[in-house]
Amino acid sequence: MYAERASRLAGATVWTNTPSASNRAFPVLPDGCMDLLYSEGRLLVAGPDTRAHILDGPPAPWAGIRFFPGAAPPLLGVPAHELRDRRVELADLWPAAEVRRLTDRITTAAQPATELESLALERAAPPDPELRRLVAVLAAGRSVAATADELGIGARRLHRRSLAAFGYGPKTLARILRLQRALALAREGMPRAATAARTGYADQAHLAREVREFTGLTLGDLLLRRRRPMAMPQPCPADPVHRARPAEPPDGPSGRAHDPAGRGAR
Repeated sequence: MYAERASRLAGATVWTNTPSASNRAFPVLPDGCMDLLYSEGRLLVAGPDTRAHILDGPPAPWAGIRFFPGAAPPLLGVPAHELRDRRVELADLWPAAEVRRLTDRITTAAQPATELESLALERAAPPDPELRRLVAVLAAGRSVAATADELGIGARRLHRRSLAAFGYGPKTLARILRLQRALALAREGMPRAATAARTGYADQAHLAREVREFTGLTLGDLLLRRRRPMAMPQPCPADPVHRARPAEPPDGPSGRAHDPAGRGAR
């Protein structure tokens, strides 16, 4: 059974997933976020996804904290694009002795998810107002060019900041945030043509292509499947100050997304 709650860390979500006889595999969709994970004595990091990921391996209990887009890299000390479409051991990023100590701390805690949250609170950097504003503007459906203008930065700086913070360029982030908006409306029962129009797709066929490209499934399949609630980084307050494998950039001139090879859990 999957359960989640708002974290004490601004913009983050604490979640648990406990296997049961009724559980079945379900896709975790791209959402612009990264997670710190714990399961059976292991600490891992789920990097930003560009395709749906399905948990493999035998059933196991998981706990995690899902960070607001752009918040995890400063905590981890690793640019997001180095973790794109990857699941890695935390010991590959931090000193092994430190990770062993943290693993013991979480393993012996009464509530591993709460202890993960405490760890994140201890190490989190202050929110970056520019990144928060970037996400808010893109989530509102603004174009990449308009986003750069609103932030008062050039296109190259916007692209560099996006790669380091989110794992991909602003075009891909905008597409992922738009997909999340569309899925939220579709799950509320809005007709698909209206969903496409409301979220800025050219038409219903355009929405269908984007859903298939990012998830490997049709919109109908997604709505029928039992799945984790999506990590929507919205609504974003208007004032950003008060809210919360190395590869070629996936957002070149064509705006095409990187082909993923995600592994592990998230």
